[in-house]
Amino acid sequence: MNSLWSEFKKGIIAENPIFVLALSLCPALAVTSSATTSLTMGLSVMFVITMNNCVVSLIRNVVNPKVRVPVYITSIATIVTVVQLALQAYAPALYDALGIYLALIVVFAIILARAESFASKHTLIPSFFDGLGMGVGFCVALVIIGVLRELFGAGSIFGVKLLGDWYNAPLIMILPAGGFMLIGYLIGGWKMLVQHMEKKEAERSEA
Repeated sequence: MNSLWSEFKKGIIAENPIFVLALSLCPALAVTSSATTSLTMGLSVMFVITMNNCVVSLIRNVVNPKVRVPVYITSIATIVTVVQLALQAYAPALYDALGIYLALIVVFAIILARAESFASKHTLIPSFFDGLGMGVGFCVALVIIGVLRELFGAGSIFGVKLLGDWYNAPLIMILPAGGFMLIGYLIGGWKMLVQHMEKKEAERSEA
């Protein structure tokens, strides 16, 4: 159980896909101008990466290594199509807001990386927790970025106005340039957090 918890936890903090591994930064810039689209994209990626890890783990012994990457991409594309159809049917406004970036989940580096580096070498349960942890970490990162960009760029969070008419929102925060700068600061802050946690863990081990 401890090993499964470790696999899950590493994707949230120590190996966060955006703040530590710096993978799939394109959606982190493109869809995080609001907290709602950030959460929707984060949950979509979390579902895709978890399900794909499970599929890859189950078929890892029957797939020819020479064609493993096309097989992984086919699996990812199938799961993404299911997500697209579900959003198009039940949340068309969010589907339109995410636009082409929803389809581009197929080529997100973090999904293929986990399939290749972990799921293809481990059994179902560890692969599930690895995918879920990475997905949660990705979702948390997107929501943090989206909340801050929407708050500073529009004075609201999830569409709820928090700052009155007196607040003169800087337009740059909802533009890609503002998102890029914010992500840079968050990466620095996240690194400090990870180092602090590692230091505390070392101190507890020595005690």
